[in-house]
Amino acid sequence: MNGFDQNMSMPGGFSPIPVQRVIDKMNDYMSRLDYAGAERHLNYWLAEARAGGDRRGELTVLNELIGYCRKTGQKEAAERYSGEALELIDALELGSSVSVGTTYINIATAAYVFGDYERSIGMFERAEKIYRGRRQVDARLMGGMYNNMGLTLTALRRWDEAMESYRKALSWMEDVPGGAPERAETCLNMANTLEYRYGAVEAEEQINELLDRAEALLDSPDVVKDGYFAYICDHCAPTFEHYGYFLTAAKLKDWTKRYYERT
Repeated sequence: MNGFDQNMSMPGGFSPIPVQRVIDKMNDYMSRLDYAGAERHLNYWLAEARAGGDRRGELTVLNELIGYCRKTGQKEAAERYSGEALELIDALELGSSVSVGTTYINIATAAYVFGDYERSIGMFERAEKIYRGRRQVDARLMGGMYNNMGLTLTALRRWDEAMESYRKALSWMEDVPGGAPERAETCLNMANTLEYRYGAVEAEEQINELLDRAEALLDSPDVVKDGYFAYICDHCAPTFEHYGYFLTAAKLKDWTKRYYERT
């Protein structure tokens, strides 16, 4: 312990928010698909961070809000929070810190979802530049970055770069404990890119190999079947269905349904 309560006001009126608790509670809301609760939670802590002068805490909450708006389809709000986050980075003079890279990734991912592919790739490239300059980086973060970067490159029809980005994602996630679901998702993204580029018939053999690999990864014995796994299953099922893997899709949908019924 550091000897003081994080919720206690500090000299000069500075009062930091309990960042990890905020993130953990947000993950709990999202695992239960309680979007209304998640929004109230983040708005409360954004106001608390601003009232207490905790600007780094404010940046963390803005990052969470960008992700929340992306998942709930709130384009204007996502753009607003993205702009506020960038302004805060400049005000804090954070330079090339890990938190800046994370913010760029969040903005890039949201921009992709809302169809602003040029903005998305620009943000991904800024994040990649930051992380390339660091000796130690989080492998899961890098895997996620390259996976989502591949989606943007695919949307821009930069096929070869997209496939290379996916390969980097798989490489980073190879030794991440419990990383099989993310690797499965990347395999499915690679299959989609091949279909977009060559067509389903011409790329059928490669696509089926990737689908088989993805299914095996989702069935891995070390997979933790929690709320995040349910999210991955729900996200992957339509792709399996699209390619005629109906039994696999049904299995994933059934597991997801049973998980949310339990929670």
